[in-house]
Amino acid sequence: MALAEVAKTDRGRILSALIARLRDFQLAEDALQDAMASALIHWQRTGPPASPTAWLIRVGFRKAIDRLRRSRRDGDHVAATAILAGDEVAEDFEMIPDERLRLIFTCCHPALDPKSRVALTLRVLGGLTTPEIARAFIDQDTTMGQRLSRAKAKIAAAGIPFVIPGPEDWTERLNSVLTVVYLIFNAGYTLGPTADRDLCAEAIYLAQMLDQLRPDEAEVEGCLALLLITQSRSKARIDCKGATVALSDQDRDLWDHGMIAEGLAHLDTAMARAAAGPFQIKAAIAACQTRAVAPDWPQIAALYQALLRYEPTPIIRLNHAVAQAETGALDAALLALGQVASDLDGYQPYHAACADLLARKGRTAESLAAYGRAIAMAASAADAAFLTRRRDRLLI
Repeated sequence: MALAEVAKTDRGRILSALIARLRDFQLAEDALQDAMASALIHWQRTGPPASPTAWLIRVGFRKAIDRLRRSRRDGDHVAATAILAGDEVAEDFEMIPDERLRLIFTCCHPALDPKSRVALTLRVLGGLTTPEIARAFIDQDTTMGQRLSRAKAKIAAAGIPFVIPGPEDWTERLNSVLTVVYLIFNAGYTLGPTADRDLCAEAIYLAQMLDQLRPDEAEVEGCLALLLITQSRSKARIDCKGATVALSDQDRDLWDHGMIAEGLAHLDTAMARAAAGPFQIKAAIAACQTRAVAPDWPQIAALYQALLRYEPTPIIRLNHAVAQAETGALDAALLALGQVASDLDGYQPYHAACADLLARKGRTAESLAAYGRAIAMAASAADAAFLTRRRDRLLI
């Protein structure tokens, strides 16, 4: 049906057009639902209009005005009058500005906490329902609904502008947006095939949208390259027994080589712009794990060292230590892990890395203890099975 197709492909653009005019997230969402309900009735009777998307924007705008007029609050009557005083929504969809870039920067504003940025982006631009987002992040539906409501209210109360940041703020704010996209991807990657929605695909969609809306931006291209290269290996990540497969043991015939080529092309284009950034470095690390028969660990270690200049975080230090270990520098890697122990005590991959490195050094008792913690903290059954298999090898 035309309505389902429009809702799938253009929901973000329709909603962003309504929010741009109404300056109210909840009102815009309610108005869009009203417009879709009207479409179910009118389109079945008369057939879909020549421009379904423009029809939904126009009718949604009018439904919002109706809601404000029906309100008993004087302020809403004033708002309705002010909106009506503006220009009418364009009849031609091609004449309606694409406001999604402004919307994603609003959803990812630093005034919102990181989890709220992720949830709001998935809700508004990804089109996920509140229960779907709640399940993706292992929250109760009511808890996630409250989080989304608070985020929308904060945008309104704090007067967060519906704008694209200026040159002075662009780099910092773009990194915030790309981080949200990456967090969405990482959540899907961690949850694996048991997730209700493919969050990896949602993140790639958002990155492609950013690349379309803001072409020639090296960090956007780097982020898209990172997601594509990582996702290309998804079919090889889990074995027939449901356990995670280490990168070095994956069947490369199962990789999506077309997706790899697309990701590498985006990375090459980004790097040719000579505007280095953290997402390009992360994509380059993923490329080093893909281009050769075996991962180029010395190059990966050097890239993590470069990434530390942008993100001097304990997690990047952990990843750098793992890469060092793969080059043979086990003592240096273990020393580095010890330096981030207090920061990462609650981070499962830290204990998994410790377990592996301690086993390599022959410190079996310590390795078994670390495996025990890592297995108990595993985010998925596949990861738990992978770690259990490695732990059990030490008991033979």
